[in-house]
Amino acid sequence: MDFTNSAAPVSTETPTLTVEVYADLVCPWCWIGERRLEAALEQLQAAYPGTQVERVWRPFQLDPTVPAEGLDWREFVESKFGGLDAAAPMFERVAGAGAENGLEFHFDRMTRSPNTVRGHALVVHAQQSGRNPWPLVEALYSAHFTQGLDLGDVDTLVRIASEHGIDANEAREVVTSGRYDVDVMQSQREAARLGIRGVPFVVLDGRFGVSGAQPVAIFSQALSRALTD
Repeated sequence: MDFTNSAAPVSTETPTLTVEVYADLVCPWCWIGERRLEAALEQLQAAYPGTQVERVWRPFQLDPTVPAEGLDWREFVESKFGGLDAAAPMFERVAGAGAENGLEFHFDRMTRSPNTVRGHALVVHAQQSGRNPWPLVEALYSAHFTQGLDLGDVDTLVRIASEHGIDANEAREVVTSGRYDVDVMQSQREAARLGIRGVPFVVLDGRFGVSGAQPVAIFSQALSRALTD
């Protein structure tokens, strides 16, 4: 998807690229897509040494109507997929794709389907305070999909944040105050403005869009195009 018809001017300065990742923390394909994007970014750095990449987390809630306390996992699967038996083939397909990318999915460990606004708030806070948010993103994905932890639980989020350089009291204030709710909502509105209806969705330099958990080769082609076009 192109967001503009004009090519970027040629520059002799250090090449730079902004990579905006619209994703949700309970989206399995977002985690898979993130791992594939990371591999593509490594290839980009090898092909274009010195390239400066700014990777930005953009919150997107697949279902903002989920209550703050979340939903029982079995009830959620029943309402969305028709029950655990009906969802089993899809879960197996996701787990297989995850394994190919070094990720572990254990849907059998899940007990809650959370509202992700608190998790998003932690990532936005880390990003806005100058920290690298991506190790935290990885930990939140792993907590949900591998360990089966509840990403709506305050104590769980505080523990994960404190393990990634955020003071526990600071983290608790972030997830309980709601002060980043507006950032989450603004990101959701921006996604709608761009026509993004599903995630993962990656926007490159505000000009090109890549939808879905594409193979590494597709991400690599898009990154190279955005950098050199």
